Amino acid sequence: MTPRLKALSVHLLTASGAVLAMFAMLAAVEGEWSMMFLWLVVALIVDGIDGPLARRYETQKNWPTYDGVLMDLIVDYLTYVFIPAFALFESGLLTGWTGWVAIIVICYGSVIYFSDTRMKTKDKSFAGFPACWNMVVLVLFATRPGEMVILFVVILLSVAMFTSLKFVHPTRTPRWHEASLAACILWIALAAWAAWMDFQIGPLTQWALVLCSLYLCLAGIVQQVVPVGIRRVR
Repeated sequence: MTPRLKALSVHLLTASGAVLAMFAMLAAVEGEWSMMFLWLVVALIVDGIDGPLARRYETQKNWPTYDGVLMDLIVDYLTYVFIPAFALFESGLLTGWTGWVAIIVICYGSVIYFSDTRMKTKDKSFAGFPACWNMVVLVLFATRPGEMVILFVVILLSVAMFTSLKFVHPTRTPRWHEASLAACILWIALAAWAAWMDFQIGPLTQWALVLCSLYLCLAGIVQQVVPVGIRRVR
């Protein structure tokens, strides 16, 4: 296969996320939350592998006709933001005014964040919470905390999108790369299992899911606090 065809194949892989988003949305409309999240997990896996492939096969050079970054952002807004927000509102986890506040904050804040040209740091991490509401809402489905706890989490993370707090990119942040990638893979496995089991999971799986999520949320902030190394003073 020529370099151009390889680059085109990567673009087409990224575009498949839109189809996966539609499958997830159709499941969500029917209230089939487990199936919705399974489609979103598949979309997350596609999103995790298309970036490294795009860089490997130099899509911007070998097939510049399509803007892979723009395509990725469109798909990500659907799968990371719009559909999870819909699920949070329609599932009954939030009722009344709390549901309206949550979906407005999530959808409005995330579209602004996605358009921010400063969303990536020098080490390819994210500046601010990267609007991974698909992951957040799945954990909320799995753990079922109270309404006020859910609303607090939504508002806290929405505010965190517009801070200088660092959030690791599991496949691109070089520092603690192996640990971050392992945590991400484990999270995906746990999330798929939870959705497959219709979220009827035991406390061990719940805690493992929460701990992986906490690592992915806090690792970058810890990296900001803890220096890379201490220079010896002669």
